[in-house]
Amino acid sequence: MFENLTSRLNSVFSQLRKRGKLSEADVDAALREVRLALLEADVHYSVVKDFINRVRTRAIGSEVSQALNPAQQVIKIVHEELVITLGEPGRLNLTGEKPRVIMLCGLQGSGKTTMAGKLARYLRGQGERVELVAADPYRPAAVTQLQVLGEKVGVTVHTQAGIKPPQLVEQAFKSAQKSGATVLLIDTAGRSQLDNELMDELTSIRKKVQPVETLLVVDSMIGQEALHVAEGFRDSVTLTGLIMTKMDGDARGGAAISIRSVTGVPIKFLSTGENLEAMEAYIPQRLASRILGMGDVIGLIEKAEAAFDQNTAKKQAEKLASGGLTLEDFAEQLKQMRKMGPFSQLLEMLPGNLGSAVRSVSPQDAENQLKLTEAVISSMTLAEKRHPDILNASRRRRIAAGSGTTVEQVNRILKQFREAQKLIKTMQKSGGRGMPRLFG
Repeated sequence: MFENLTSRLNSVFSQLRKRGKLSEADVDAALREVRLALLEADVHYSVVKDFINRVRTRAIGSEVSQALNPAQQVIKIVHEELVITLGEPGRLNLTGEKPRVIMLCGLQGSGKTTMAGKLARYLRGQGERVELVAADPYRPAAVTQLQVLGEKVGVTVHTQAGIKPPQLVEQAFKSAQKSGATVLLIDTAGRSQLDNELMDELTSIRKKVQPVETLLVVDSMIGQEALHVAEGFRDSVTLTGLIMTKMDGDARGGAAISIRSVTGVPIKFLSTGENLEAMEAYIPQRLASRILGMGDVIGLIEKAEAAFDQNTAKKQAEKLASGGLTLEDFAEQLKQMRKMGPFSQLLEMLPGNLGSAVRSVSPQDAENQLKLTEAVISSMTLAEKRHPDILNASRRRRIAAGSGTTVEQVNRILKQFREAQKLIKTMQKSGGRGMPRLFG
């Protein structure tokens, strides 16, 4: 996410930091590079023009010239103006009589049905009683897909063959009232284009159930075309918010930066992967920090809190403190970490020099290494996981064959595990003074 843009901007900032005082020419040269980076990231030209003008006005004034660290002050201004460009975050409106209706709409292939499952899971985590409506009878397997997602999340999915979506939604609404649901989430049919017939269907659904939220699901990978899609829906249906999907596959990110300014519709969520957990609330300050390579520590902590089971984490912390870490514990930690999302997304949330150093590692290589380690440990018996010292040559050959790896790879993983055990013991003996070696 924003990989190309972050790299370009970091290069510009690196050059700025090498200078002491900044002249107007220095600022203009840097902003020319920033402008090119934003345009190459597919940010709308009018948004780029306005952004650069605002930054320049502040950067050539006393705010920078009187600063102790002019380069850092310019970066601070870029961050603040980027937050303004990204717009105020939108929050879900969950007020009014229950069930509150949320309607999802969008083009075909935007990830709308998957997003319905993610949103249902998110709302359940907020304490809401959610039910889904499969109001897309046109796309093959759309209903089945939503039913599978509903089963995973643990929510009811309303569907009935042979009736029109507006009638199905009306029936589902009455049923949800009786069952005590607090939120009714409607997955409408995706359109291949902004055709009048399907737009009329959306209007008809709105009249029957009066949704508190009408959210447009937008594929971020289609670039500036996303702006035209959003404008088309906004002019036909009263939109209350946007959800940007496939953010993990968009290395440019221009649509996410432009769409709030161009359409005036607030972004409410970002979808960052296929898993049901891969969704986050839209927070401009954090997004701006990630775009500028500053990381997002708070977001990383929130992901960890959501992924890690507290009781398991407590037990493992106690084992760590006593020096009793086993391969069984190690495998459990890997499993919990993978719940936090793709490794590449976790890396970009690390701040400063630590983030820069870690980002130099290929995320795919790191992901492959995690999978390989999990495969090796999974091929061990319970006794071998708890007592690695019994792993003789014969056992290692069996583990390598069972995990599809080589004996050399098994040996390397065991060596890394022993080094981790030694490091923990060193830290215990030194009262924590060995901690720098953990990051060295």
